[in-house]
Amino acid sequence: MEKQSLMAHNNLVRAGVMGGNDGILSVAGIIVGVAGAGQSLSAIMLSGFAGTLAGMVSMAMGEFVSVRSAHDAQEKARQSQEQALKKDYEGEFNFVKEKYQADGISEELATQATREMMEKDPLETTVRKRHGFSLNSQVSAGGAALVSFVTFPTGAALPMAFMALASPNFRIMATFLAVLIALLFTGYMAAVVNGANRTKGAIRNLLAGILTMVVTFLIGTLFK
Repeated sequence: MEKQSLMAHNNLVRAGVMGGNDGILSVAGIIVGVAGAGQSLSAIMLSGFAGTLAGMVSMAMGEFVSVRSAHDAQEKARQSQEQALKKDYEGEFNFVKEKYQADGISEELATQATREMMEKDPLETTVRKRHGFSLNSQVSAGGAALVSFVTFPTGAALPMAFMALASPNFRIMATFLAVLIALLFTGYMAAVVNGANRTKGAIRNLLAGILTMVVTFLIGTLFK
């Protein structure tokens, strides 16, 4: 139960980090593009608020559908393996043993490990070996959706605040620099949560932000 709670917590943290990151990047792209078109501050803020509302719903629904789809796949695997264990327990036992042997474990140790694992939880063991995931690693679809719904506007508030508070001549540059710093941080945090290379994660996120804002700004200038 403790392991399951930790996995669920980590998945909610991931949803929060990604929600905030998308809020920063998406809304920054929108308002920088509108600013590039030479629109008034009120028009820029209106576009930012509209993008924030759309993004909140989109992120929440995306997380909900994604997690529910994963739950459905897990349930299908559960049912399939329950039937397989009833019909051919020995075959499932041998499959798990062969997987251990394929990892370089001797037949004797593989047999012993398989016996212990199958005696403890045959369903979890065979699902993990056949499908590559654990039945105990579920996360709440509603929880992930709620976290994304809240963190997206939190991230979006940063570029909008800099765009609104900076002097007219430096609005775009101030927003651009603030967003890049924030994206370095969220890229780093996303890598921490996902167990990826932190430097590469931060730089990759930074480059995505630069590309997004440069492209949207250039497109905006076409409509001046």
